[in-house]
Amino acid sequence: MKIIDDFNFSNQRVLIRVDFNVPLDKNLQVTDDTRIKATIPTIQKILQDGGSVILMSHLGRPKKGPAEEFSLRHTISAIQRHLGKEVLFADDCIGESAYTLSKSLSKGKVLLLENLRFYAEEEAGDEQFAQKLAMHGDFYVNDAFGTAHRAHASTAIIAKFFPGKKAFGYVMANEIRNVSRVLQATEKPVTAIIGGAKVSTKLGIIQNLLQRANNIIIGGGMAYTFVKALGGNVGKSLVEDDLLEKAKEILDEAKRLGVAIILPIDSVNSSEFSENGEVCITAIDSIPDQMMGLDVGPETIRKYHEVLSNSKVILWNGPVGVFEMKRFEKGTLELGKMIAEATKSGAFTLVGGGDSVAAVKKFSLEDQVSYVSTGGGAMLEYLEGITLPGIAAILND
Repeated sequence: MKIIDDFNFSNQRVLIRVDFNVPLDKNLQVTDDTRIKATIPTIQKILQDGGSVILMSHLGRPKKGPAEEFSLRHTISAIQRHLGKEVLFADDCIGESAYTLSKSLSKGKVLLLENLRFYAEEEAGDEQFAQKLAMHGDFYVNDAFGTAHRAHASTAIIAKFFPGKKAFGYVMANEIRNVSRVLQATEKPVTAIIGGAKVSTKLGIIQNLLQRANNIIIGGGMAYTFVKALGGNVGKSLVEDDLLEKAKEILDEAKRLGVAIILPIDSVNSSEFSENGEVCITAIDSIPDQMMGLDVGPETIRKYHEVLSNSKVILWNGPVGVFEMKRFEKGTLELGKMIAEATKSGAFTLVGGGDSVAAVKKFSLEDQVSYVSTGGGAMLEYLEGITLPGIAAILND
């Protein structure tokens, strides 16, 4: 794996693909700068070597051409705050005005290009557009793991214009290293917690993990599809009826491979999808017809503790209940605490996927696990065993 530590960037203009697709409030101020902070060490390494940095990213989903609400200009103050120095801005990502700034960029300087997605060619993976972007730098660094699963011009196509002069930044390298540590774990037992609403979005991950994990905990809304597939009564709980047979196949395959699939034992149910309904706790397979399961119950939490306290490697992808509602957060909160405790006891723990990351942040546990992935969809595809275009582009010279 070629990373920036393998190179010296003295007098080099380094074009870095970053992921500054950050949330903005109604005043166009950055509300979560996690992704910006993550990239700072990569930028600093290049500047300390005596190079200059040109940053490129997308922001949001602009429908057609430039739009003020999607301008990367709004991220500058957050970048400057963390970097501790001025960041220049080009009001385009290609074109003469942008080239004038990047060509004259002296060492130690940082330039941010305008939103790549103001051009449809970016998402189309257009080679000519990629070549125009490549004119900004002498060396290409991809530090945007969150977009590595997209075959876009700035992530997968551009690398061909930098033979021998391309590498992963620290964000990319850390994501690959940490996710690989789960997928290629030699320490056992390996436990994967796969939660969230739908089985359909996690099928590939579960199937790939059957070859690698010793235990797979299935929670959240998706658990009710498995319970119904086994003949249980799940009331009005979320179920994907078209996947009942697939759920049975997964359970059979797990048994054949000797992988323990851990489904909830009990369920916290409500008469409505809100905090105002009537609530009861029942066995997972005996939910009253007019109730829906929104969290795991105390017996399930005890089972989680038994499994996780004996695990050496833990992957958490997806909550086990509707943790956004106070009344149904307990299962996910307790699970997060157990993972933090396992980390303290020496287990390697990785949390990834938007809702899981939101949960560890909500419960202030992000500093108590081994690694929190910001990769989102890219991490999910990597867990499925899919080759990501943005990674392949760096590895293939």
